[in-house]
Amino acid sequence: AAPPTVRIVHSGLACNIEEERYSERVYTIREGETLELTCLVTGHPRPQIRWTKTAGSASDRFQDSSVFNETLRITNIQRHQGGRYYCKAENGLGSPAIKSIRVDVYYLDDPIVTVHQSIGEAKEQFYYERTVFLRCVANSNPPVRYSWRRGQEVLLQGSDKGVEIYEPFFTQGETKILKLKNLRPQDYANYSCIASVRNVCSIPDKMVSFRLSNKTASPSIKLLVDDPIVVNPGEAITLVCVTTGGEPAPSLTWVRSLGVLPDKTVLNGGTLTIPAVTSDDAGTYSCIANNNVGNPAKKSTNIIVRALKKGRFWITPDPYHKDDNIQIGREVKISCQVEAVPSEELTFSWFKNGRPLRSSERMVITQTDPDVSPGTTNLDIIDLKFTDFGTYTCVASLKGGGISDISIDVNISSSTVPPNLTVPQEKSPLVTREGDTIELQCQVTGKPKPIILWSRADKEVAMPDGAMQSESYDGILRIVNVSREMTGTYRCQTSQYNGFNVKPREALVQLIVQYPPAVEPAFLEIRQGQGRGVTMGCRVLRAYPTRVLTYEWRLGGKLLRTGQFDVQDSTEYTVGSLSRDTYGLYNCNIINEAGAGRCSFLVTGKAYAPEFYYDTYNPLWQNRPRVYSYSLQWTQMNPDAVDRILAYRLGIRQAGQQRWWEQEITVNGNIQRGELITYNLTELIKPEAYEVRLTPITRFGEGDSTIRVIKYSGKITHCPSGEFHCGFEDGNICLFTQDDTDNFDWTKQSTATRDTKYTPNTGPNADRTGSKEGFYMYIETSRPRLEGEKARLVSPVFSVAPKNPYGATNTAYCFSFYYHMYGQHIGSLNVYLRLKGQTAIENPLWSSSGNKGQHWNQARVNINPPTSFQLIFEGIRGPGIEGDIAIDDVSIVEGECMKSDQPANNLRSGAVGTLAHIRLIPLLILMSVLSHQR
Repeated sequence: AAPPTVRIVHSGLACNIEEERYSERVYTIREGETLELTCLVTGHPRPQIRWTKTAGSASDRFQDSSVFNETLRITNIQRHQGGRYYCKAENGLGSPAIKSIRVDVYYLDDPIVTVHQSIGEAKEQFYYERTVFLRCVANSNPPVRYSWRRGQEVLLQGSDKGVEIYEPFFTQGETKILKLKNLRPQDYANYSCIASVRNVCSIPDKMVSFRLSNKTASPSIKLLVDDPIVVNPGEAITLVCVTTGGEPAPSLTWVRSLGVLPDKTVLNGGTLTIPAVTSDDAGTYSCIANNNVGNPAKKSTNIIVRALKKGRFWITPDPYHKDDNIQIGREVKISCQVEAVPSEELTFSWFKNGRPLRSSERMVITQTDPDVSPGTTNLDIIDLKFTDFGTYTCVASLKGGGISDISIDVNISSSTVPPNLTVPQEKSPLVTREGDTIELQCQVTGKPKPIILWSRADKEVAMPDGAMQSESYDGILRIVNVSREMTGTYRCQTSQYNGFNVKPREALVQLIVQYPPAVEPAFLEIRQGQGRGVTMGCRVLRAYPTRVLTYEWRLGGKLLRTGQFDVQDSTEYTVGSLSRDTYGLYNCNIINEAGAGRCSFLVTGKAYAPEFYYDTYNPLWQNRPRVYSYSLQWTQMNPDAVDRILAYRLGIRQAGQQRWWEQEITVNGNIQRGELITYNLTELIKPEAYEVRLTPITRFGEGDSTIRVIKYSGKITHCPSGEFHCGFEDGNICLFTQDDTDNFDWTKQSTATRDTKYTPNTGPNADRTGSKEGFYMYIETSRPRLEGEKARLVSPVFSVAPKNPYGATNTAYCFSFYYHMYGQHIGSLNVYLRLKGQTAIENPLWSSSGNKGQHWNQARVNINPPTSFQLIFEGIRGPGIEGDIAIDDVSIVEGECMKSDQPANNLRSGAVGTLAHIRLIPLLILMSVLSHQR
């Protein structure tokens, strides 16, 4: 065990790293660059790493998973991302280890010059004997330095009595003002402001110029539109803004007081067009003119879109009598209300049985004060008579036209009575199950029937639709996907709308939601060795109804035990001695009328994962120039929890590759808790990184794996010779390409991934090393392929440098590959050499035909190319379908081939090395595992 330690290093992209007091470091970076900080950690067990930032978690600001990685990477860093970054590592031993570094983001924005007159003298133009201020502002970090020029002349404080240069006290160096006192003829000139951060982080200076003349003036504009503009929906609006003054010529922009301009807006200079306007487009639009002289000019207009909506009515009985009914000889008032835009255009017309009504002594028509109840009209019927019964209609319209009228009918008769609410007996209480759809019902009587308002009566919470009240026209509240939180009492009540303006009637409906038992644990993994006992317990947290709870224990589909709860709220099941038959997934189902809750227990003999001894920045010991070795160390988590660990399966692969190399490491004796196990990996290629996977094995089988990456961190040593190795393991098949001039293509294949309908009696059963997971290239000769058809695979271009300056001697290379030609219909395999500049000429290098048996063969050829070259593998289909040809492990090594009686290098490889004479992208994976010690 080892408590964590932390050190922060940077990727080298910084402009500068400054050591400050108390060992604090400042990392300076230019805006837009990539910030990369690595937290180097040691400790065992492996410490958990977390990056944070001052005044909050880094996860609030970083939208990627690097917060919990060793390396924190922020691409295109912005100024607001500067600050102090902390790396925290903890593994439960001692105090967490914390280191920090301050990141300073440098930037320089384009400077802006604004021009102002002295207060009290501002006019349309800058006349002679006026004082003018030129203000230069640029946002930057570090603070900017300003310099002024008039033409080519550098202006300095004191160099000209008519010029004063100063920084306002309150700006803290963020601006520089050039004051021109009592303008002289020579002051009408071209002024330049240069902003500089002294080339820190290679940020260049930035300059802005302004031409001051006797015509220089602040902007003025005029709107060629009415204010307000009243339009109908669907019409197009064009707002025209023109400049009436200003030098230099002002720029015009349109803004909206609330929100952004509509997406459909078309802008053309100072003209703004909104096609097919809607109510959502209404509001105040402003044209702003700016030329950095004086204050910007602003003119606004208001767009009003006509609309009529939400027509409603209510009936008010005689207010001087307590009776809510309408009676002959008493007063009755009918009110109509609509929402109208603009409200001043709203007009109402009243009709009785289709005939126009005019205000009279007995039929009084009024329009309510807009401030009290906007958009409302009243019809007062004084001393109601039998002849007054009938249908009254109020029609709302807008004076401007173009908008459909709203017509509201109200029937006054002997059957017009106030509402009453009841709940059907079988509709309360209502019992339903969680997830169902339920309808709460209140029956409303009366004429006319008003809108019903639903709300919660038992607590002040929102209705299922999110509103505090829900409207219903038929008295029914429909709730979809009922949840247990919706249990309670609901109130239905009449509203004044579309009914009587009287005291609301109301009724209550109780809703009971049943739900299946909630249990714990929902899932638990239990690890135990064979022959040992295990007890599982499942407890009920809540359920409705709580009565008649039953339980059943199952192993897979087999029923083990059933029972019923009395007063207890939990049940247990015990396995006395575990065996292979009693491992598996145990389920305890606890059941009520609404359904079942389930506790699941996975009982397994799998070993826990090992824990690597963690060290991010010193993972190697070196032994030879081209390769490095690594001392892999780990401990076993809970080694006594299950059966004795018999071995570890070690897998290793080069980072970015798919194929794992695997080997078993035998374990003798029992592993103790906290015991450090060591295994040496050798022959790792510099500077490649590798993924290492470690899996414990017991008599139960494989346990949990753990994976880590090991990286080379020493000095990279380039080899003096050039090599190319390709086992076709990577996704881009070592940059080989298919020839466009052939009949069909070579195919990448492994035995593990090949089609189950493959042709028997032809093709390899494994790759060249005997692995069924390894890949190779082959030609598929099944139908529709015909005899004599060709498939050609072309290598990347190999660049060859001559041995001496005059290129008199060609470099010799050994070209080798493995081939597999098994089947009674095998055709031919040819290899050609193509030189740079001679694409039409292909020199035969090697050829073979016919059945060579069910095994891999190696071919070696010496080549002496005078210039850059490519190799071409050509497979020719034979007379039948049993003619698959395969190739694997292609290599080119500087120097002549070994003699045939010498053993060939039998190490597996699948990539490219970056070397002196053959220059390709590194794709090399070369590894062997040598020794093991504990």
